[in-house]
Amino acid sequence: MQQQMSLITLGVADIQRSRRFYGEGFGWKPVAEMPDITFYQLNGFVFATWAVNSLEEDMKRGGNSQKGAFAMAHNVRSKEEVEQVMAQLLKFGGKLLRKADAPPHGGFRGYVADPDDHAWEIAWNAAWPISPEGYVTAKFG
Repeated sequence: MQQQMSLITLGVADIQRSRRFYGEGFGWKPVAEMPDITFYQLNGFVFATWAVNSLEEDMKRGGNSQKGAFAMAHNVRSKEEVEQVMAQLLKFGGKLLRKADAPPHGGFRGYVADPDDHAWEIAWNAAWPISPEGYVTAKFG
């Protein structure tokens, strides 16, 4: 498996306050904004802020970590790899949070928690190419 991280998603209480902090505070320019999520293309990976309730629902965590909710992502090059990687992680101590399926915004993803309960999204999205070095590029519309 390639040593890489594709996306860091932080659960936030107020998406507008978060957009102001990252947009005006850091000067980051969003590559996509939706009602409850904002994506920023950073150097070599994507950073997102997502309304905490929506992130918790997507992970199927049942509101266990409302404060400080986040999910790291490992993007793969094919839909089939999502379930293969998830199975490998489960074999080595991971805990299934959500079976792989197709979210409304496209692609294919599932969630696995590490032994310390940190969530990892294992994802494939045809619109997000991965370079040979493992760099993911967020492309919308």
